[in-house]
Amino acid sequence: MKALAIKKSWLTKSDLRLDAAYHLSEGQLTLATFENLGIITLPLCNVTERIFYGGRSKRVYINNPEYGLPFIKGADIIKSDFSGLKYISKKKTANLQEYYLEEGWTLITRSGTIGNTAFVNQDFIGKAASDDIIRVVPKTVQSGFLYAYLSSKYGKALITHGIYGAVIQHIEPEHIQNIPVPIFPIEKQNEINELIRKSAEQKVKAKANLNQAFAHFDGAYKSYLGYRNIFSKNIKKFNFSWVGRNNDVFAEVVSETIRNSNFAQLNEIASAIFAPPLFKHIYLSTNNGYVFYTGADLAKSFRRPVRYLSQKGVNRISDYTVRDNQILVYKSGPRDGMLGKVFLSDKNLHGSCLSDHVIRIEIENETLRNWVFAFLKSQVGLRQLHNIATGTAILFIAPERLGAMAIPMPDSHAN
Repeated sequence: MKALAIKKSWLTKSDLRLDAAYHLSEGQLTLATFENLGIITLPLCNVTERIFYGGRSKRVYINNPEYGLPFIKGADIIKSDFSGLKYISKKKTANLQEYYLEEGWTLITRSGTIGNTAFVNQDFIGKAASDDIIRVVPKTVQSGFLYAYLSSKYGKALITHGIYGAVIQHIEPEHIQNIPVPIFPIEKQNEINELIRKSAEQKVKAKANLNQAFAHFDGAYKSYLGYRNIFSKNIKKFNFSWVGRNNDVFAEVVSETIRNSNFAQLNEIASAIFAPPLFKHIYLSTNNGYVFYTGADLAKSFRRPVRYLSQKGVNRISDYTVRDNQILVYKSGPRDGMLGKVFLSDKNLHGSCLSDHVIRIEIENETLRNWVFAFLKSQVGLRQLHNIATGTAILFIAPERLGAMAIPMPDSHAN
């Protein structure tokens, strides 16, 4: 049970609200903290040039990237990459300029999962963004500092403090314009701004390097990229399934081409390929367990621990903890969702627990591990992964089938 003694002035400021949930909310507690500490603040509208959302005209989606713009929805802003975005027509979308973003803005989701934030770096430029995203344009405070504050637990608590709506909670620009922004000494603002700016630049460089690595494989097999959803196939060449999605001609031609060159099956170069069994999730409210990430958390550009897993209910906790030498493959879901998404474990993930929906691939050699990651992460690799997914209502990738996948090998690792 939570208890809090409130001041009479709080009732006046809240239009005489008496419900405990309101006064015990993170937003109210944040406001009380600012007041008790005597922190100098200014309303968000006083330190910004504009707080608005973009174009709300009818959108026309197209398949040809040459005539369209990648379209960023609210759920996309926290993703680590923008692969798989849909395209809206440049010609048939009214007021297209209102959809664009500018570097240094802070983005805030205003519906669905509200309060998610992103800092606009070069990866956002040249793309269109949904009106479900509020744009915050800084004026008298540093852009990185403002983003860092609005992304902190205090900033998010105040953003979500004004939510409304019964089914889909949402906010409007006017609901956040009076959020108090603490005014730190300029030296501290500059320090925070510099950290955010450097982080944004490093993300752009990292993404460019990754795209270059993926392009090696996509370029090698680009002649087969024309195959799509409709094709003909000799019945004698059907494999483990007669379902169309498991007989992708593109994937099979690529696999055959790989097997006719220097290749290895994945299970021949990996020391382990496995997905832990299902288990009962017992979450702890405080940080006295294992940090736990879902598969969706892996796709985020910034992961903040919010769940802690108790060892109770788990037979072998070591099967669920992530290690540095692992490639992670999400094994279930729709083909236009998380199915077949590939990630590389890092220091941030090391020692944390991960969903049983994620297959672990362990390859000791770092160079070879990165090579396999780049192949699986490429368009060619994703198509291979989708081709081995089975199931009816929910598709899934079995570790055994993944282990039998042919991987093109670099010359330095020839069999």
